[in-house]
Amino acid sequence: MYVVLVGVMLAMLLAMLDQMVVNTALPRIVGDLGGLAHYSWVVTAYLLATTVTTPIWGKLGDLYGQKKVYLAAIVLFLGGSALSGAAQSMTELIAFRAFQGLGAGGLMVGAMSIMGVLVPPRERGRYQGIMAAIMPLAMIGGPLLGGYVTDHLSWRWAFYINLPVGVAALAVIIATLKLPRVRTSHRVDYLGAGLLALAAGSLILGTTWGGSQYPWLSTQIIGLGVLAVLALVGFVLVERRVAEPIIPLGLFRNRNFAVVSILGFLVGFAMFGATLALPQYQQIVQGDSATSSGLALLPLMLGMIVVSLISGQIITRTGRYRLFPILGGAFMIVGMVALAQLDVDTSRLVAGVLMVPLGLGMGGLMQTLMTVSQNSVEIRQIGVASSVVTFARSIGGAFGTAVFGAVLTARLTASLNDQLGAGAGDRLLSGGARMSPDALNQLPAAVHQAYLAAVGNGVGVVFWAALPIAALVFALAWLIRQVPLRGAGPDSGSGSGAASSQPAERVGAAAGAPAAAEPAERIGAGTGVAVSTVPAGPPAGTIRPLAAVAEAGGVD
Repeated sequence: MYVVLVGVMLAMLLAMLDQMVVNTALPRIVGDLGGLAHYSWVVTAYLLATTVTTPIWGKLGDLYGQKKVYLAAIVLFLGGSALSGAAQSMTELIAFRAFQGLGAGGLMVGAMSIMGVLVPPRERGRYQGIMAAIMPLAMIGGPLLGGYVTDHLSWRWAFYINLPVGVAALAVIIATLKLPRVRTSHRVDYLGAGLLALAAGSLILGTTWGGSQYPWLSTQIIGLGVLAVLALVGFVLVERRVAEPIIPLGLFRNRNFAVVSILGFLVGFAMFGATLALPQYQQIVQGDSATSSGLALLPLMLGMIVVSLISGQIITRTGRYRLFPILGGAFMIVGMVALAQLDVDTSRLVAGVLMVPLGLGMGGLMQTLMTVSQNSVEIRQIGVASSVVTFARSIGGAFGTAVFGAVLTARLTASLNDQLGAGAGDRLLSGGARMSPDALNQLPAAVHQAYLAAVGNGVGVVFWAALPIAALVFALAWLIRQVPLRGAGPDSGSGSGAASSQPAERVGAAAGAPAAAEPAERIGAGTGVAVSTVPAGPPAGTIRPLAAVAEAGGVD
């Protein structure tokens, strides 16, 4: 089972790592290909394609089988990586990054969906804890890897480096992942998928361009907002009528599913807002480079990793998860208040300590929300459940980046106007100095110091603005019900030896080994494949699920 999950997680890591690596390589890319006016689209095209396709990939996995769809996503991602590395112009690179993003959307949600099919709910906590730790690892390792590759090889290797790792993951998954074959006929909801993509794309473009490319109240941004609302209304109307909706709206009648979907949005809102403000503070106020500012986030990321892993293990052993989102929300509140104390005089050590509570809070929320979401649906809807939480987090991140970016800009402008006179803030920010630490070093000493003080103060205001989001997360977390996780955990067997073997047997069943009856029956029920017990051979109460699956439809 571990070999299967390593292959799946490798592919998921690639999607998360890629964005961080490419961000570090962007200055070299612009220097080689030109197109400075459009360089932000290298990031935006990838983000847009990844986000709008996430719920579509989740539904396709439920309809046609998680393995086939996941392999298709890997192939798309690797193809986009190869093409991006070979790009000869900025226009080509932007187009190939969008192509790469199409595959990345499937990698992230597919990994969670496959794990949900392989592992019974009671056992998922430990594996989802590991998966949740991949994101902070990517955020730490991405800038370091990107800087090394760019400095010692070429920016093209920021894309080519995906190929050997991706091919290895592809080979492992093809050879070891065995899931029940899905043979039923389906009708894909193309209209619903198109409307959802239009709504999400309009929201992302509006929040990306607002305040930077166009004023927030410009015709372009308002038009994108109206288009998003109309597309969303159309999507809801379509989903209520089609036989195979992209997102079955009935799922939201489940209280836990509805609550964790909202929490996913709010956590994304707060998390991406924090990762926007902290690098600004570290690079401008504390003078860190882009690469070292990634390392400066280590206390935040370590907090996420440690709590994700520990909470996953506790959920698997006890079957209880409700406490972790509540504690996560509480730590988020503490973290926002702590980070609001940042100013121009805060030392690196103190700043690192102030990040820890927010990391602990994020760690208690990230993987637990996925556990609750998957436990709220039938196994045939695992892909949709996984994609909704991931999609909500991505949309929340887009809004968080826009809102907190606007808060920071407004505070910087006001502070600079107060210190340097009316209009000074507008002149400095319109010149792009906020995005260029090198440009700040060219300013007169008095202006430089005023700018540092303004950023230090502005970052603190951002976290005060994020405090109501953290409080809302804490309040909503109390609405999660403790629903028993299906499947035996380590504490349910007659002895420690028997108990400890159950997760491996259950996961191994999907890869060809015998498994306990309950997970096989769930897999069969979720895919429309009949799974029957085998009367002879194994001890009473066990079955050979894949033999029965092979009779009915085989395995992929």
